[in-house]
Amino acid sequence: MKRAVISEMNRLIAKLINDQSHDGSWDYAFETGISTDSYMIILLRSLEIHDDKLIQALVKRILSKQESNGAWKLYHDEGSGNMPATLEAYYGLLYSGYINKKDPRMRAARQFILREGGIEKAGMFTKVLLSLTGQSPWPAIFPVPIEIFLSPIPLPVNFYDFSVYARANLTPILIVGNKKFQLKTDHSPDLSDLYVNRLQNNEDEPFFRSDDVNEWRNLITVLKEGMKSLTGFSEHLRTAAFDKAKQYMLGRIEPDGTFYSYFSSTFLMIFALLSLGYPKHHSTIKKAVQGLKSMACEIDGHVHMQYTTADVWNTSLISYALQEAGVPKSAESIQKANQYLLSRQHSKYGDWVVHNPDTLPGGWGFSNINSFNPDVDDTTASLRSIRHMAGRLPEYSGAWGRGINWVFSMQNKDGGWPAFERNVDKKLLNLVPVQGAEFTLLDPSSADLTGRTLEFLGNHTNLNKNHPSLKRGRNWLSSHQERDGSWYGRWGICYIYGTWAAVTGLIASGKRPESAVIQNAAAWLRLIQNEDGGWGESCHSDTEKKYVPLGESTLTDTAWAIDALIAASDTPTPEIQAGIKYLIENGNRQDWTEQYPKGQGMGGAFYIHYHSYRYIWPILALSHYRKKFLTEKQ
Repeated sequence: MKRAVISEMNRLIAKLINDQSHDGSWDYAFETGISTDSYMIILLRSLEIHDDKLIQALVKRILSKQESNGAWKLYHDEGSGNMPATLEAYYGLLYSGYINKKDPRMRAARQFILREGGIEKAGMFTKVLLSLTGQSPWPAIFPVPIEIFLSPIPLPVNFYDFSVYARANLTPILIVGNKKFQLKTDHSPDLSDLYVNRLQNNEDEPFFRSDDVNEWRNLITVLKEGMKSLTGFSEHLRTAAFDKAKQYMLGRIEPDGTFYSYFSSTFLMIFALLSLGYPKHHSTIKKAVQGLKSMACEIDGHVHMQYTTADVWNTSLISYALQEAGVPKSAESIQKANQYLLSRQHSKYGDWVVHNPDTLPGGWGFSNINSFNPDVDDTTASLRSIRHMAGRLPEYSGAWGRGINWVFSMQNKDGGWPAFERNVDKKLLNLVPVQGAEFTLLDPSSADLTGRTLEFLGNHTNLNKNHPSLKRGRNWLSSHQERDGSWYGRWGICYIYGTWAAVTGLIASGKRPESAVIQNAAAWLRLIQNEDGGWGESCHSDTEKKYVPLGESTLTDTAWAIDALIAASDTPTPEIQAGIKYLIENGNRQDWTEQYPKGQGMGGAFYIHYHSYRYIWPILALSHYRKKFLTEKQ
């Protein structure tokens, strides 16, 4: 076994070192299906930017992902297909001008859309796209007034009570929605035949989540009255709100021209600026388009528009994994990676300072260009990578200190850690009639963030295990364990991910492996192991709110489960041995299981295939197995 473990580790080390970029980073693809490809075609055609080489390449990729029944899926076992994704693909293909409705593939897609209820059943964000581009009307009364940008902090809800992801996307939506802006061109396709039960000009159909619209409007009425009593409600106030929303966007544009370095928010910002009178050729819009183009990558010979880049995330995880696998800290690959990470530490204040005003910048963000929107997970991942340099070189020592301080300052009042901002968890916002509200509007403590932060603080710092921050974090995790022994992971798929993070974090921060909370988790992991020795979880878990088996094993799920069991076990149990064997024998596996999403942005709508994960997590699990269980004599 030892020889096989070392051989597989060496193979993975060689692969990762070979794939490193010249600047020290790893730019493995951040793949999110075909929606961004479709949106890019629609954007370019709407702006009458005729980059037909790119458009043709995107058309080819979209068509390559179509199922035999005409639909497109978000993940392999989704069922017959995903209606919003299919509608977006259909729209993008038609707008490209390179395929028409008579094409058999388009006829099949149209039939699927109509069987699933047509445009009326599209999700909120797809309906925004359709309204923006003149395919569907805006609602007669937009449920969220632009004046929310002027709500004072003391009122029950203000703009900064929403998560940063929500603010990034809702800001431009509120601008275009309140202005009822639409942009059509002479080449806009006609999607009116995709309606099932109503005429296209009916503006009374619910645009947002219909079950909560009335409750939300009542809340908005209260806020309006509050603002009226404070400032005097007038058209001047409405103009001021539009201006504040515009300034919010313009003040958060990254050097590459993108808004928060996200595809969706940048796409929406462009239309918002157009609605405010910017011409199509304005320099801000042109630079934003170029920024989006710069996020294109190649996957299996096809061009894909990434939602963002994952360079900092990839680099921090890979550099740490290589070091755990025995690559010397002095190796060129590690030195280059750490220099890259050092250059990406934030020195600017972002929105996080609103809820955390007494802390200096010091975090890291996710993407290559991110300069002011740090997150806890990227920060602890980057700190893991540079930890051996802290104390040796002044620049690393300073970076380490600033990063540690920022991580500590981000702990929520409840003891857990969020992703982006502290204490952004007002339950009142559950009334907001937005698709995926629980995933997008708030940024609460989560098991994966809390567990990974505790693992970092427990294993990679000299912090005493009785430190109040560690105690509070352990208490939060213990109180949020599911009855079956698992934890739900917010940013991954889902229960295996959350359980791995919680178990490794609890043990690293002082929880005894023999404790009930750890052993219950280990028992659950053993219970769901597949006959081939691996593990696999379906994306259905996040919408069904319970563990749903995939039916097949994957390298990433297996590595997470094995790593948790290694941490919880004194001996290499049969379950651990079987999992290690699976990782070794399937390291080169190439099928749908290795393209299956392992990240999640919004349950039921937004999933991520990290191309780096098949290397990162197996090499970490193998490294930890080797260190704990393989002696020199074995």
